[in-house]
Amino acid sequence: MTEVVPSSALSEVSLRLLCHDDIDTVKHLCGDWFPIEYPDSWYRDITSNKKFFSLAATYRGAIVGMIVAEIKNRTKIHKEDGDILASSFSVDTQVAYILSLGVVKEFRKHGIGSLLLESLKDHISTTAQDHCKAIYLHVLTTNNTAINFYENRDFRQHHYLPYYYSIRGVLKDGFTYVLYINGGHPPWTILLVATCRPISLPQLQARCYAGSGAECALLPPGVLVLPPCPGTTQWPGRHVYIHWERALQASPLPPAPSAPSHKMD
Repeated sequence: MTEVVPSSALSEVSLRLLCHDDIDTVKHLCGDWFPIEYPDSWYRDITSNKKFFSLAATYRGAIVGMIVAEIKNRTKIHKEDGDILASSFSVDTQVAYILSLGVVKEFRKHGIGSLLLESLKDHISTTAQDHCKAIYLHVLTTNNTAINFYENRDFRQHHYLPYYYSIRGVLKDGFTYVLYINGGHPPWTILLVATCRPISLPQLQARCYAGSGAECALLPPGVLVLPPCPGTTQWPGRHVYIHWERALQASPLPPAPSAPSHKMD
C-alpha cells in the first residue's frame, strides 16, 4: 500500500475480527512485519480458534493493522515466564499474552496500534473482568521501535531471554514485557537501572533505582539479577530491570538523585 495516508486516517479505521478468508492477507502482512516464519497451522488457528482474540483494523476495506492475543490461566504460562505473577494469586487467575501486534508501515504513527491495544484491554474487561492480572509479550532485544511503543504504554521489562528466538537459523535474544492490571504484580519488587550504555556489576550496584527512581540502595547479598550479555560480564544498556528478592522488606532507603529522563518519539 503506497497511497499517502491522511492525518485523519484513524477516523476512517474500522475494527473487526479476523476470519478464515483473511489468511492470505495476514500471511503477507506478517511476512512484511516480522522476521519469524509462522506455520500454516498458526494462521488457521488465529483466524478460526475462539481462544484467540484476533482483531483487524481496516481502512477503506483493507487490513492495515492487527492484534492477536490469548487470554489464559496463569497455569498455562510457559516456563520462562512462570514468575510473571506472584504465587499468592490463585491458579484460576488469568493473563493475556500478545502473540502479534502490527501496523502497515504507511499507517504507523496514526494511533492504530494504540487503538488495537486499547481494544484488547476492553475485551479483557468484558470477558475476563478483573480476573486477568497481566498482559505480556515477547520482543526481540533489537526491536527498538516495538520496545519504545510498549514502554510508552506502561509495559515494563520483566525478563531478558538469551537465545530465545531462532531467526533463519540464527539465535537471537528477547525480552519479556509486562503490563500489570487489576492489581496484578510480580513476585519481586522490580528495580530499574537507567543507563544508555552497557554497564558492569559494580556500576550496576552503584546505580540502581527502586521503581520510578524515587528511592535507591546498593544491591543486597543474594540479589537475583538478569544474566549478562552472552560471553561478557556486562548487562545490556537502555532500561535494565533487576529482581529484588522478597527478603529485602520495608527498610528505609536513602533518597536518590533524579532518574534520567528518556524522550520517546
